[in-house]
Amino acid sequence: METLIEPLSFAFFQKGLFVASLSGALLGFIGVFIVLRGMSYIGHGLSHSIFGGFAAAQLFAAQFYLLGAGLWGIASALAITTVAKRSRVGADAAIGVITTASFALGVALFAKFGNSGPSFESALFGSILGISVTQIVGLIVISAVAGLFVFFRYRSLLFMTFDPEVADVSGVRVNRTDAYLMIILSLSILATLTVIGVTLVAAMLVIPAVVARMLTDSFSKMLLISTIVGTLSGLIGMYASYYAGVPSGTMIVLVGAAVFGIVLAITGGRGLRRSVGLDSHAETVVVAPIAAR
Repeated sequence: METLIEPLSFAFFQKGLFVASLSGALLGFIGVFIVLRGMSYIGHGLSHSIFGGFAAAQLFAAQFYLLGAGLWGIASALAITTVAKRSRVGADAAIGVITTASFALGVALFAKFGNSGPSFESALFGSILGISVTQIVGLIVISAVAGLFVFFRYRSLLFMTFDPEVADVSGVRVNRTDAYLMIILSLSILATLTVIGVTLVAAMLVIPAVVARMLTDSFSKMLLISTIVGTLSGLIGMYASYYAGVPSGTMIVLVGAAVFGIVLAITGGRGLRRSVGLDSHAETVVVAPIAAR
């Protein structure tokens, strides 16, 4: 009990605990759609792309670096989906070209001009002590927007996640919904950048969702489990970060990886071998009504 209570006497830790838990929950929640669509690489790519915008924005207006990074990330996400759908270039190749070029640009700009905002290390590995009240409010708002988006578009997202081609001919606006999802993903990465860092945020998009996938076949349960795993990883990781004296993002990811290892050992990886598809209940409740529209 002493170990749990002692850090709570510090205001910075209370703030950090809240932010780390909410960040883990947000990434775990959004990560379900990314993992089920076989797009785990896009989280890694967008985080690196946002780093390019993070560096470029500081050359013009350091106080608006978050806005610049956010716009850059959204533009990259939309560019990836456009290139992948309108050319012979696959999604993985489009992600590789656009995002790695953006990351390289960010490194070059930092090396050439330095930075007047958050440090290079904070951007890469996260530093929860550097988060401002404005960023906390932004994280809360983006989390709320993500939750509302999934709530109101749940059936369309579910149908699109498992069978985008059929969803398209059945009246679901796949391109528009996909664009909205990419925008929310970019904003989610941006909002958690200070907590987890560019190099590690992709891991928290994938790990909770993969853990949930090993535990259930139900889409709704997967959303819940992934969110819980992300929240606990953030909470426990923050405590571990405090006592270990290492960046918060590092410990959050290590805790998530430990949970993955435990679940993998218990389940034998059964969930990883399941074919991606809807359970019979989801097919009856979701696919039929949408197809009938």
